[in-house]
Amino acid sequence: MYKVLLVDDERMILEGISSIVDWQSVDTELIGTARNGIEAYAFVCEHEPDIVISDIRMPGMDGLQLVAKVKETHPHTRFIMLSGFDEFEYAQIAMQHGVKHYLLKPCNENSILKALSEIAAEYKQEESKEGFIQSMKANLQKVLPHVKEQFLKEFVTNKSYGSRDWEYYQDLFGLHVSGRKVRLLLFRLEDKFEYEHLFAVKNIAEDILDEPLLSSTIAEQILVMIEDQDDMARLQEQIEEIRRIFMLYYKIDTTAALSESGEIGEARKLYLQAIDCLSHRFYLAEGGLITMRDILGSAQPSKAQFVFDEDRILFPIRAGNWEEAEASIEAFQELLVNSRLDIQTTKSYVIQSFISMTRLCAEPQMHQYMGLIGHISQLETLQASIQLLKQTASEITHAIFEQNRNKHSQVIQKVIDIVNAELSNAELSLNWVAHKMLYMNPDYLGKLFKKETGERFSNYVVTVRIRKAMEMIKMNDDVKMFELAEQLGFGDNPQYFSQVFKKIAGCAPSEYKKLTT
Repeated sequence: MYKVLLVDDERMILEGISSIVDWQSVDTELIGTARNGIEAYAFVCEHEPDIVISDIRMPGMDGLQLVAKVKETHPHTRFIMLSGFDEFEYAQIAMQHGVKHYLLKPCNENSILKALSEIAAEYKQEESKEGFIQSMKANLQKVLPHVKEQFLKEFVTNKSYGSRDWEYYQDLFGLHVSGRKVRLLLFRLEDKFEYEHLFAVKNIAEDILDEPLLSSTIAEQILVMIEDQDDMARLQEQIEEIRRIFMLYYKIDTTAALSESGEIGEARKLYLQAIDCLSHRFYLAEGGLITMRDILGSAQPSKAQFVFDEDRILFPIRAGNWEEAEASIEAFQELLVNSRLDIQTTKSYVIQSFISMTRLCAEPQMHQYMGLIGHISQLETLQASIQLLKQTASEITHAIFEQNRNKHSQVIQKVIDIVNAELSNAELSLNWVAHKMLYMNPDYLGKLFKKETGERFSNYVVTVRIRKAMEMIKMNDDVKMFELAEQLGFGDNPQYFSQVFKKIAGCAPSEYKKLTT
């Protein structure tokens, strides 16, 4: 229902029109009457009627003055003017104020209903238009975020977009950079993630960054356009806070790449900078923030300048020495990081070292490891590649160590058997066993013996001889010391035998003999 105010200085006209008009039939209701323009204006200010039916001639403030004053404060209010036949000039003035409906007195119910119906139709038409506009605005608000995302994707990837396109779209999006430069910030999620995680990073970034201009997801990355700012330390803190919050809630690390600053029209170049920064996570490991300064600060030597002797890795692996092999692989990694070759070349060096290591294995294991070469080429960080290299090297090294240990154990067991068989031999020594019996290098055999038994060969032989002497004394209390010395390889030097016996057994042979009888 549209609210109507009736204004006339004649009481009979007020009462007559009020009672004869079927207001509801034209979607209206009479909410009040007034006797002059002053009363009418006060009523309009308080109740805000949609339609005012007013006489032109009234005391205090006439109808024309009322129209002019109401139009200043309530421009949407519609008027129906009532006038006598000789007041047409007044009606013309009223029309200048936008009044379209003019009725001559005396007027009947039908003419009033027709005017009211036309005004109600005008209101409905305007409401329909306004509703359509509001609906369109609401729909636009719904799709606007998607439009913004798509625009940013196109703007940074399509070569045909430039500054003029930005000028058009920034008005559409309500963005005004005011001639300031911008930066592009790119986030990449590490490890496995769901698509919803991309939107989580995007939302966190929009909350923490200082009024980001645009944001979007591109493939499996999040792109944010921000205004350049003088306080880079603050920006870096904000980026770290984004990474921290996302890690806290989703337990997934992120790597951020930040372009240099540039004009809006250079957005594509800035995007390529951010992509280039992100690609260098291969060297800088996953997580953290990478800027152009991080990747431009290092030298770029050619492939020919890169020199690493892979035997530094292969030799300790072949020897079963994991500590030395691991140190060599870490030195290899450091050299690759500092060299900053292109990524494919770096991967080729890792794969080359991997292949060389696998050749140290038996054929079945070698074929098994060869199946990992494709996996190495797909790894996205040098750290991951080196980790796989280390894991494989560790397995091969420890396998070789076990093989060598078994071989060493067999050799040392032969040495022990020889010692037990040759206790009476005065010439029994490390050199004698190495040259005469095993045909090995004495120094190597001595080191191997100590590594396996924990004792030097000479100490071991003396200890075995004295323990044998102690057994012989227990078994035969009549045995002579010079006989023991001769039978256990001390020759004709019983005095030396006694000294050695006392040192190991804690007492002289004669005293030990008394203790055992």
